[in-house]
Amino acid sequence: MSRKVYADNAATTAVSKEVLESMLPFYQEVYGNPSSLYALGREARTALEEARATVAKCLGANPNEIYFTSCGTESDNWAIKGAAHAMKKKGKDHIITTAFEHHAVLHTCGALEREGFSVTYLPVHENGIVRPEELEAAITENTGLVTVMYANNEIGTIQPIPEIGAICKRHGILFHTDAVQAVGNVAIDVKEQNIDMLSLSGHKLHAPKGVGALYLRAGVPVSNFMDGGAQERNRRGGTENLAQIVGLATAMERACSTIAERTERLSAMRDKLIQEVLKLERTRLNGDRTHRLPGNASFCFQGVEGESLLLMLDLKGISASSGSACTSGSLDPSHVLLAIGLPHEVAHGSLRISLGDFNTMEDIDYIIETLPPIIERLRNMSPLWDAIESGKVSYDAYF
Repeated sequence: MSRKVYADNAATTAVSKEVLESMLPFYQEVYGNPSSLYALGREARTALEEARATVAKCLGANPNEIYFTSCGTESDNWAIKGAAHAMKKKGKDHIITTAFEHHAVLHTCGALEREGFSVTYLPVHENGIVRPEELEAAITENTGLVTVMYANNEIGTIQPIPEIGAICKRHGILFHTDAVQAVGNVAIDVKEQNIDMLSLSGHKLHAPKGVGALYLRAGVPVSNFMDGGAQERNRRGGTENLAQIVGLATAMERACSTIAERTERLSAMRDKLIQEVLKLERTRLNGDRTHRLPGNASFCFQGVEGESLLLMLDLKGISASSGSACTSGSLDPSHVLLAIGLPHEVAHGSLRISLGDFNTMEDIDYIIETLPPIIERLRNMSPLWDAIESGKVSYDAYF
């Protein structure tokens, strides 16, 4: 193995040196419980509230609208279930979401359906982008909540969040967005974009795993998700994970203050990768080419099985994925790729390259050099490719 390239930053990221250094004092020096009244506790409380203010500033929110959680999945569950139950008390039991949300949203909506809620799953079309006019057309007098992800975790497409937020505000409907992939990669202002609730997770932006946050606009009627002590203004019981919260704030401050330069650097690498990979025969880019995250490139290769592709890339030192890390053990094709209209046989041949702060143009060159012979070898081994070459089956409409 001549080189190692980590290209699965949408699954998780390495903790940066800056973030790690900011966390260390809160394990052995400022280790007090933020709820304690003595000096060590007060010092911890000060650090906690400073971190809250930092996260709020990055989102254009007020500090008292930020609640720390364990991850994006918890934040999604809290926002969606809490808002749904609150709105049901007002006679509004209809929820609108999309067919290609993260499973933290889809499975939460499924749980609510089993409770009697009605859920509309909007199509996202081939370019992987929700159409605001279709969302507005799906609104009924019983609609109480809309939840649409900011950017897709598999194909990287960025959704028209400001337009959706404006529609929801106009109709008096609560709007939640899963922004786990977007925070730090896209400029977000929850007030200007009319976002009522926003979920984020630290480990997607070089903070540690196990810490996330939920933005709840002041006045949004969301019930508590977890009961216990008086932490997080009586909304989420449990002693705060202070070191990791500080790490999250450090990571967000760094990412949000450098979005422009990071976007330029990552987009240059992404665009070179897309340009060169699409030179391969019968290869497609999944999702809109322009409205996508700066570090995301998702492909499908005709006549190739994705799992074999990942294993062969791994042997060459390249870590990538075929979709969401949360469903990596599944043999089923990505629900995201099926949602944009790809057949199973095409969706099975997917590859997601997601770049982060530690990637270089040399990494891109190595991927471009390594990928073609692997694709050729897999196609030579594939009965499906033989059938495609002989004209017995055709998926040309998708390439």
